[in-house]
This record gives sequence, C-alpha cells and structure tokens, in this order.
Amino acid sequence: MTDYIRDLAVKLWDYHHTNHQLEKADAILVLCSHDTRVAERGAELFLEGWAPLLIFSGGLGVITRFIWTEPEADLFARIARDMGVPADRILIENRSANTGENVSFTRQLLAERNLAPETFIVVQKPYMERRSFATFRQVWPEKQLIVTSPQDSFDTYLSHYSNPELTPDDIVSIMVGDLQRIKIYPDKGFQIPQEIPADVWAAYEALVNAGYNQHLAS
Repeated sequence: MTDYIRDLAVKLWDYHHTNHQLEKADAILVLCSHDTRVAERGAELFLEGWAPLLIFSGGLGVITRFIWTEPEADLFARIARDMGVPADRILIENRSANTGENVSFTRQLLAERNLAPETFIVVQKPYMERRSFATFRQVWPEKQLIVTSPQDSFDTYLSHYSNPELTPDDIVSIMVGDLQRIKIYPDKGFQIPQEIPADVWAAYEALVNAGYNQHLAS
C-alpha cells in the first residue's frame, strides 16, 4: 500500500469512528463479523463491569459465509466464555446476515426473553462504528447507545487484527463500501443520515478511482 493510499484510507478510518465515551449500560451488544478482536473487546467490557449482559449477534454474512461454517455469534460467544464470561450472562442471536438484522433480530430475541434493556454499548469493528450507530438509531430509535470497537490505530489494525483471509487492500475496500452505504442507505430507510465532510468524500472517490471498489453496493 502506497503512502498516498494509506493517507486516503486513514481519512475514512477516522471518519468511521464515532469517538463515543464509554458509560455503563444495561447490555453490551456485539455485532459479529470476520474480526474476532471484536469478540474480545465485548468480553473485556463485560469483565470490566460496563454492563451485566453480553449479547452476540451474527449468523454468516457476506464475507464470513465464504470463510467459516459456524455462525459468527456462536464463535464469538465461545471466545467470551474462554475469557471468563459466565455462560448465563451471554445471549446469542445467530441468524442475522447484515447490520439491520443484527439489531432487529436482537430486539426480537430480547422481547422473547422478556428483557427490556434501555441502554446499550454496541461493539463493532473500528471502521463500522458510524454505520452501526446510524443503523441502530434507524431500527430501534427509542433506545440509547454508545458505540465502541477494538482500540487500535489504522496501522496496528491492519498488521495484527484483520482476519488472515483478508488483505490490507481488502480492508480498505470494505471501508470504502461502508462509506458508500452511509451515503445511500438513509434514502433506502436502512440508516439515519450522517453528514459526510467534503474531504472525506473526496478521499472516498479517490480510492474508488484507484480500484478499491470491490465492496460497493450495486
């Protein structure tokens, strides 16, 4: 990756972060994916006492259906149990295939269990924070949320924590696709609108023109 591409990617990386400050909540909701570091972050927050309930949501998505056979939530929950989270403090939703389903299927699961948390800490990949926030607020607007992720710099994330099945260029392409969705999904009713600064959109367009277009929505 050239310095030019890295600088463009970091601009998207910074924008995708919500920079929320942690506060105690009723539940931690981990939105699962190909990145098991997200499971570790969710478990760490539970073990630190930020919330009394840990929920994992994720079946097999666009990427994981090609690299795993086990639902994301089942794998992530096992990681949390191995880290010391009691099994009876974990809930698993393992049917969802996208972020909107993560939220709506979790809502259904909690209703079935007669649980009604009002505040959530949502845990996601670093470059999915903003999109997760916008999606949650669209699907479940009456609840309050804080979004967080593994606390890594862009370079650290690429060198240590992205799935070995994915290259750094793959991660940049995914970030580009997520920014496109932040722009177009409000009109589809999938997310609340988020302002995109002109310089961030210019970086997006430059990355698309450089070939980082594999994860754009059709």
